[in-house]
Amino acid sequence: MSALPLGIVSRSFPKLTHAQTARLLAEAGAVCTELCLLSADTAYWVYNGRSDLSSLTGEAFARIVNEYRAEGIDVPALGVFTNLIARDEDEHKANVDYFERHMELAAQEGIQYVSTECGFTPHERGVNTDRYEQEFNTLKDSLSELCERAERHGVSIALETCAIDIVPSAKRARDLIRQIGSDRLRILLDPANLIANSSERDMFDYLAPHIAYFHGKDRKVNDVFGRVVGDGDINWPLFLSLYHERCEGLPFILEYVNQDNYLEILERVRAFDGQARLLHA
Repeated sequence: MSALPLGIVSRSFPKLTHAQTARLLAEAGAVCTELCLLSADTAYWVYNGRSDLSSLTGEAFARIVNEYRAEGIDVPALGVFTNLIARDEDEHKANVDYFERHMELAAQEGIQYVSTECGFTPHERGVNTDRYEQEFNTLKDSLSELCERAERHGVSIALETCAIDIVPSAKRARDLIRQIGSDRLRILLDPANLIANSSERDMFDYLAPHIAYFHGKDRKVNDVFGRVVGDGDINWPLFLSLYHERCEGLPFILEYVNQDNYLEILERVRAFDGQARLLHA
């Protein structure tokens, strides 16, 4: 087994500049990040929405990416996380175009994945029988169009699914991939988002060939909100043993950590990884 490629999402440290975040990650022994444009020196990232990117030049974006790479931090993914099921037609088009602008930036800097969730309407999140089919079809239309654009730019989409969204299980995520039928659509597997509907083994059985990279966070099975690794119900030694069997070498990038606890949570993951290796001894 090779070393677990550990990282932390860059937006975990919004009071630091990108250069400071890159240095912090390197000093902690991290090797990668999911880059989101939220920091003390950038304010472009908006969860489930979009921002005005007109002031973000290609040169400025290149400087940001190079600040991480100069510290030895790989940038396999650029996080967008916009709403791909917006009901208003103009809003939907604007979100898709916004996503494509991130594709252009990622392609410019050789970043392989551009990441997103399915999206949701505020205060109406989750599966609802009155609107499920329409929203699922909207998601399919969005992803099909984005996969065509991704093909042109030479990047791929990493889709993060969740039990509280319209793709709530590993099986449905796999079925969605088959319906889209494009190699440009991959899965950002966050086990906390699926543990209520899919076992640790189910996640790999359904999704292993389609995974781009992993988020590392936890969740109690009946909680809405995620937690840091080790504070929920995921069997991490089992999960990481399956990771080494099926997805060795893919980035494992922590979420929900902050400047007060990131070192502790990194050590938790390393300890769980040590236990996972013993399962194969």
